[in-house]
Amino acid sequence: MEGRVRWRRFALLTVPAVAVTAGLGIALAQGALAASFAVSGQQFKVSAQSLEGEGFAQYGSVDVNARQELIPVAVTAIKEAKLHSLCQSVVTSLPVIGDISLNLTAGKKAPVEASNLFVDATQLAGDAEFTNIEIGRDASTLDKGPAEAQGMQDLFAQQADKVTISSLRQTAWATNAGTFKLSGLSMDISKGKKECF
Repeated sequence: MEGRVRWRRFALLTVPAVAVTAGLGIALAQGALAASFAVSGQQFKVSAQSLEGEGFAQYGSVDVNARQELIPVAVTAIKEAKLHSLCQSVVTSLPVIGDISLNLTAGKKAPVEASNLFVDATQLAGDAEFTNIEIGRDASTLDKGPAEAQGMQDLFAQQADKVTISSLRQTAWATNAGTFKLSGLSMDISKGKKECF
């Protein structure tokens, strides 16, 4: 039996890997991957007193982590955004030490400003108002958000000329922005669990 390959077992082990690789290839070819980098294994939380945006688009996509695992996300893309009282937090659990919290705050006086903002989220809550919204548009035909804000053909999407969200609460895997101006930036690391919400 030495040196022999059990083809059934070999097939069971290789088919999932080939399927994942093929899935990644198809996703890349069709522009379905959201973030332009491998996301970490941790989601982070974002809150803001309010968000005002011009050129809004939202559609489904996938992120990929360093293990080449696909993660479904809802991409929110905004051409120009202003956020008031922004908070971002992530909690890391370390052996022996326990929970460590990284908190970032900005925009308490002057708003945080972002252009070509992309957020790959798994949860979003708040009170929202849209101007000239289109719901159910094909994701590959979006044209109100940033130029790169398009998803796969036949997938559900929505877009609007303007969006306002108050009491924003969001859980995300990744954020991309062409420019990100953080006025009054403050970063803090502390022991224990200290999240934005």
